Amino acid sequence: ASLPLLCCYEGSRSVVVPIPLRFLLMIDGELTTFGKLLCYFVVVDTNADGSIINLGVFYLVYMGLLAVFCTNAINIYAGINGLEVGQSYIIGCAVLFHNLVEIQCDSLSRENHVFSAMIMFSFLGVTLALLRHNWFPASVFVGDTYCYFSGMTFAVVGILGHFSKTLLLFFIPQLLNFLYSIPQLFKLVPCPKHRLPKYNAKTGRMEPSTTTTTTPEGTKERVNMTLINACLQIFGPLSEEVLCVVLLTFQIICCILGLYFRYNVAQLIFD
Repeated sequence: ASLPLLCCYEGSRSVVVPIPLRFLLMIDGELTTFGKLLCYFVVVDTNADGSIINLGVFYLVYMGLLAVFCTNAINIYAGINGLEVGQSYIIGCAVLFHNLVEIQCDSLSRENHVFSAMIMFSFLGVTLALLRHNWFPASVFVGDTYCYFSGMTFAVVGILGHFSKTLLLFFIPQLLNFLYSIPQLFKLVPCPKHRLPKYNAKTGRMEPSTTTTTTPEGTKERVNMTLINACLQIFGPLSEEVLCVVLLTFQIICCILGLYFRYNVAQLIFD
């Protein structure tokens, strides 16, 4: 599904090397051993003192992986009323804010941000309407369809808008959830079909779900490795609505930190 997106991409395939890492490529105007080795796979711009690398086809591979990540990251960070739509709405607001700032600053990529903002306005309107019906207690359930739709929307604006690295800053909770889930996703530890938190009918609260593993020492229960279950382990059993609010609050904090990093810390790392 990402192939048409990659075919439409006509921008640069070069990336700017962070200032602290440039010594690995060039020193005193000469390529280092690592820089020469890297030139077998990519193009190191010697005229820019190693500050720019043209990744060529590897950049297209990166964008394809980004599209796959965005769609699946939202899909595996889900399972309670309002979470999928809520996180998408918050990320969309962060993307739109970034677009409007860049448009206001009249940046070189202004037209790309105008394109992204046009899509985000429509996406946020649809998502907000859906959130009203998907909030606890939900009368509409989104399933995989909306997760793939929202993830691909973000991938499209991030790639064609030329701010894919900034986009990943808004996906910090999804990145943490993916990294925490790796042992189960790659079958290093048993992974059940569903890893949703379990509902305790007696207390009316959500509790961490577990999976049972058999070892020579006997049967052992292991908490499923998701950020949702980790939240329940930290704060204890919560109602579904409160759990969703806690997770969305964390999403808001991460998006604010992402914007702060983009407009303050990034200036110390990139020219």
